[in-house]
Amino acid sequence: MRPDTPAAHTTEAERLLRTAGQYPEDREPLLLQAAAHLELAGDRPAASALYDSLLSPAPANPHLIRALKAANLWEYGHEAEARAIIDGLRSARPSDAAPWEIAAETLEAHDELEAAESTLTEAATLLITSEELPHATQSLLITRHRVRRMLALPHDDWDVTADRLHGGAVPLDELHDPKRLWSLGSSDPAELQAEITRLRSELGTYRTALSRPFPVAVLHWPEPELDELLAAYPELEAEYPTYRAHLTDIEASLRELAQAGTPNLGIVPATVPSYEAFAASESTKPSNADLLPQYATTLAARGRATAWPPARTSPCWCGSGRTYGECHGAE
Repeated sequence: MRPDTPAAHTTEAERLLRTAGQYPEDREPLLLQAAAHLELAGDRPAASALYDSLLSPAPANPHLIRALKAANLWEYGHEAEARAIIDGLRSARPSDAAPWEIAAETLEAHDELEAAESTLTEAATLLITSEELPHATQSLLITRHRVRRMLALPHDDWDVTADRLHGGAVPLDELHDPKRLWSLGSSDPAELQAEITRLRSELGTYRTALSRPFPVAVLHWPEPELDELLAAYPELEAEYPTYRAHLTDIEASLRELAQAGTPNLGIVPATVPSYEAFAASESTKPSNADLLPQYATTLAARGRATAWPPARTSPCWCGSGRTYGECHGAE
């Protein structure tokens, strides 16, 4: 169960800090989660201190950390420092969408709509170089659509793309309509029910954004690892009858999840030593098949997942050496 009180968020942050000490190779994603829980607990100065500690060595995602730090600082009165960080991010022109979107949403949250729109447009100009858009860039375009709708700007080509990418039951133009605010004061049950429907759709978008660091992940056992696993734990042969079937099941499961609307899917590489260590930490036997999804979730939370699907021209996730479009991405 997710923590939902300040005390529970503080406890979860403390647990993540201890885990980061046990797994130094996963320090950065674990401390980012801890900082998020400290923010939710209302301890924003502690969250800022944690962001600073992440920036002191050589982090893997410095732009993301700075964007999160700016958003946090602005929330407890450090507007000038937050603005300076956002200006620095824009000058640095990061090549991933998340820092841009976080910076723009920070500006939007403080009624800096023009600055938010220009930030998102600058990011789209930099990042969109082909028709294949990763999930983070799609999210950025949908955020840009919302900000432009609030500014009453006419649709451009990227707004049309955002409309096409949006998979919710409520169209983006309706979801992002500024006039929706009027309905919140209505006493008409029909209007209120319509707003509940829109809010549920919007909540789905926010859940997608929040889930970015924690993808729904499926285990991939490379062939030598799978052979070793089944030799040691033949009870798992029912889960993995052959290596070919294992690869087919991965692609089929991920496609089924995607068709059901599950966002931000990922694949995590599994190894027998890591799995055995995880089983020991859970005080159970590796032959317990119920442990496999928990192992996948834990690896994903530690930043080990890679996004699925890859671009059709990128190497296939299975390691065959062929492109995804020629291998498991072939229709």
